[in-house]
Amino acid sequence: MQTIENYDFSGKKALIRVDFNVPLNENFEITDDTRMRAALPTIQAVIEKGGSPIIMSHLGRPKGPEAKFSLKHLVAHLSELLGGTEVKIAPDCIGDETKAMAAALKPGEVLILENLRFHGEEKKGDEAFAQQLAELGDCWVNDAFGTAHRAHASTAVMAKFFPNDKMFGTLVSSEVASLDKVVAEPQRPFTAIMGGAKVSTKITIIENMLDKVDNLIIGGGMIFTFVKAMGGNIGGSLCEDDYVEMAKNIIEKAKAKGVNLVIAEDCVAADKFANDAAIEVCGSGEIKDGWLGLDVGPKTIEQFKEVIGNSKTVLWNGPAGVFEMENFAAGTVAIGDAVVEATKKGAFSLVGGGDSVAAVNKFGIAAGVSYISTAGGALLEYLEGKELPGIAAVRS
Repeated sequence: MQTIENYDFSGKKALIRVDFNVPLNENFEITDDTRMRAALPTIQAVIEKGGSPIIMSHLGRPKGPEAKFSLKHLVAHLSELLGGTEVKIAPDCIGDETKAMAAALKPGEVLILENLRFHGEEKKGDEAFAQQLAELGDCWVNDAFGTAHRAHASTAVMAKFFPNDKMFGTLVSSEVASLDKVVAEPQRPFTAIMGGAKVSTKITIIENMLDKVDNLIIGGGMIFTFVKAMGGNIGGSLCEDDYVEMAKNIIEKAKAKGVNLVIAEDCVAADKFANDAAIEVCGSGEIKDGWLGLDVGPKTIEQFKEVIGNSKTVLWNGPAGVFEMENFAAGTVAIGDAVVEATKKGAFSLVGGGDSVAAVNKFGIAAGVSYISTAGGALLEYLEGKELPGIAAVRS
């Protein structure tokens, strides 16, 4: 398989699919450029090897061409990130004018195509549209792990026009390698920490993980669906009644498979969903009527720390409580600290999913974990054991 390391880019125009779906404020200023920075090594590698990067991305969810979703808002910042290299912007991602601009590119020059999703054919995975994109370059580099679970024109279908000239970018290569350390060949003991509000969004991952992990820690609002399944009183805590039976099944399956399922035994309960609420520590199944559990309690924190501390592989997806509020952040902070400590002792730790990544950044511990995955849906589908079209398209 071609890689960005062994491919000869000299004199070639490299179509690079990136994920520049970054947040913009009302003045169209980028408020978080993490995704742009993540793609820099690939873009720079193409330039250093004598190629011309042609960058493709979507931004937002436009219904046809909309000025607020134009990639022109990203041009100045991308130029800055590339050390002042001029970045040209095409008026569209296909068409004669764009074709002429791509053809005129000299080695080291950078062109960014207009938002791919201004064309409905992108999301439909339209082959003719993919072919029009493919005609702009000599090779295709997929460096958008965040959209690898979509069989869109630019993320998967284009591969067929570059049978010998397709490869992963640096970001996708490292995402896949890191995920495989967790999914395919974890060192044991392997602990997965599954947090967040809803069981429904994590059910397939939890079921898939039961075949892989030694310990499964349940955190976040979904704790209470499990506590209810065990007959506890959860007051007004978040609970998905439709999933109580499913939670019972998971408890049974974990037992049958010898997985240590760690469900919070105590919690911090509050009389309202607010940082200035009255709070008390109680058993997770002993919450007063009208009160709600918003974080895990001190006994649970000690239990979490012990399990994580003895692990050789740790996957963390989802917070332990409502960490955005200071009074309910202790559980999430403790998980973060324990993951960092385990990593120091030689464990491989992977943090993924928007809320966990936000927590890691908020509490300043990003440098202490092995790998942070920026992908949302793609990460979850990979953990569910699904084949991602954007990955399969390069590997096939």
